[in-house]
Amino acid sequence: MDQTSTKAPSDPSFRTRLIAFCGKQWPRYFFLGAIGFIIRLPAIQGQLIWDDIHLARDNPFIKSPILALEAFRHYLFLDSFSGHYRPVQNLSYMLDYFFWNTDPAGFHLSNILLHVAAGLLLYRLLTHLFGKQAGLWESDDPGSARVGALAAFVISGIWMVHPVHSAAIDYISGRADSLAFVFSAGAWLLVLRARIAKARWLKGITYLLAALGGVLALCSREIACIWILIFLVHTLAFARDIGKKAKITTILCCALVLGTYAELRRLPAARAEPGFTENWSAPVRGTLMLRALGDYGRLMVFPGNLHMERSIFYPGTYLSRASWRKTAATEYLSILGLAVLTAFIYGCARRGIGQRMRIMGTVWFFAAYLPISNIVQLNATVAEHWLYLPSVGFLLFLGGCALDLPRRFAAILTAVAAIAILALSVRSTIRSSDWSNDEMFYKRTLAAGGISARVEVNLAQIYADRGENVIAEKMLRHIVETTPDYPIARNNLASVLAHEGKAAESEALFARSAEQAKQTKNQYPRTWIAAFNLAHMRSRANDDAGAIAILERARADYPEIWELISLESELLRRTQGPLPALRLIENYTRQNWWHHAAWLAEGRLYAENNDVAQSTRALRYAALLDVHDVQALNLLAAISVGQNQLEQACATQRRAIAREPNQPRQYLMLAEILDKMGRTSEAQTARDDATRLKAIVTSPRIAAN
Repeated sequence: MDQTSTKAPSDPSFRTRLIAFCGKQWPRYFFLGAIGFIIRLPAIQGQLIWDDIHLARDNPFIKSPILALEAFRHYLFLDSFSGHYRPVQNLSYMLDYFFWNTDPAGFHLSNILLHVAAGLLLYRLLTHLFGKQAGLWESDDPGSARVGALAAFVISGIWMVHPVHSAAIDYISGRADSLAFVFSAGAWLLVLRARIAKARWLKGITYLLAALGGVLALCSREIACIWILIFLVHTLAFARDIGKKAKITTILCCALVLGTYAELRRLPAARAEPGFTENWSAPVRGTLMLRALGDYGRLMVFPGNLHMERSIFYPGTYLSRASWRKTAATEYLSILGLAVLTAFIYGCARRGIGQRMRIMGTVWFFAAYLPISNIVQLNATVAEHWLYLPSVGFLLFLGGCALDLPRRFAAILTAVAAIAILALSVRSTIRSSDWSNDEMFYKRTLAAGGISARVEVNLAQIYADRGENVIAEKMLRHIVETTPDYPIARNNLASVLAHEGKAAESEALFARSAEQAKQTKNQYPRTWIAAFNLAHMRSRANDDAGAIAILERARADYPEIWELISLESELLRRTQGPLPALRLIENYTRQNWWHHAAWLAEGRLYAENNDVAQSTRALRYAALLDVHDVQALNLLAAISVGQNQLEQACATQRRAIAREPNQPRQYLMLAEILDKMGRTSEAQTARDDATRLKAIVTSPRIAAN
């Protein structure tokens, strides 16, 4: 009997196993999430910069969950002429404040996680859009599904790590872009899920969640309107598995979402006057549109020079030959913009399996680009973070171009994509480090070409805060000379002069700014600061009556500015007693029930007027309006001690410790209450805790940090 030897099949090669592993979905999600998180880690050490101070620290609507609905009744900035309606952005800050107080690291972490979530949702969405029934490309190749998944992965990876998104991720105030992206992409995916749901109840719930996601996206940032447009274009022109009835229903549902958003936008009180607008002619706007397109195309391909305060419009360009040479590069942006436009048109016209993807990418890019193209005036001519949504369309277009290349280029394209992701990741990490602190941010912005009066004023203010008034004065005088109509520069210069003892010149500058505030407040925020500082100077000169008169006139023009009312009430209290100050504060709290500082001031004034009941009421309300504030609780505990209600005082002070567990003074205050109650051992324990915390704070290792 012949015996035939058989050879056992060998194990799959490492290359085969690696390809099979990479073909699974979860490693791709893990890779995208990991790389998106890791490259942005330098931003976590960043401090509060620019608008972060107003939105993530001083914002009254983020201090307590009971203000969640009130956030929908106000614009994002209280003291501004802008009409940004973004209550969901405030809700996200509210969540951060609840868990992190004012620690910037927590806010930065949330920004990073939101961007990572946006990238993962983009990958999920693209895998659906590259499916057979989505209609983005024509291919009978059996491996088209694998190619589509790979294309979705590469596009999402490049988008995830692209440094042009830095201002939307590393800048706390820029998170509106990622919020709108997350809710919009999530809503689109929910619609796709609802279409294939079998159970009627599941289909209905999923559609409702999608509609809610659309409303939340719109309330995160206005760009979500473009998401709805892109969704409708794909649904009506590309998707193959949707009938006419479903398309009509989709249009009606989108109209309902937009109508709901329009009604919500009516909740805030209308701005009294429109902001400043440039009277640009049509040729100028057309030129700026081409320049912006050239700049954005350049940044997407080679993001070498990134900075805030970008501009493609220099009014003094043609005043001299030297100024023309200095800004000649902007003229070439128009040619580059024309080349980008030609490439999009040619790509859409060229036939091939990637044509439909190129068309969809073009629609996506230009739908999101036109609102930021200078066709209407915004607060800048170009901004990097405005590419957060258009960049997806740009990458889709490039992906459509890659699909039409011969298959022999597949390995080269894979290598190019890997190198691009690596290079962009390194650039993003470097760019994230720009946001480490405000001084570094402003210096690097100026060095990169982001020359603007706003940046220079902010840098000068940093020097002034450090006591380097000579440097700050020199910088501010230069800004005032070059931009004499910029009131913020004048006010900051006047403040520096006041600290240097140059009172006469300082007061003259403040008075000039206060007189011009009515004309400049439509163009610049916080123009009331001149009157505020002028009143301070009069008060320091023992002219409280003159200071009050200045504040009364300013309050007529700025009735909602708490800083003016707070200073006037303090001057009234000092000169006329608590009752006139109380009347002023009570008028404010009746109109602004959500303002924590106003209720705290009211509680203190009632206490000074020996009205314990009213003081307790106001302070309890103030404690509800800020989940981390301890001033109201400390005052309530003191009032309870004065009334010999020691148990209540002890409970209130323990609440204060729970809110501020790392402050020795809170434990010392508790120890005093416990001593009065005769609980000496507990009082000593509280003092020991205070001593331990003081030792930690004063230790050399902690101080060195």
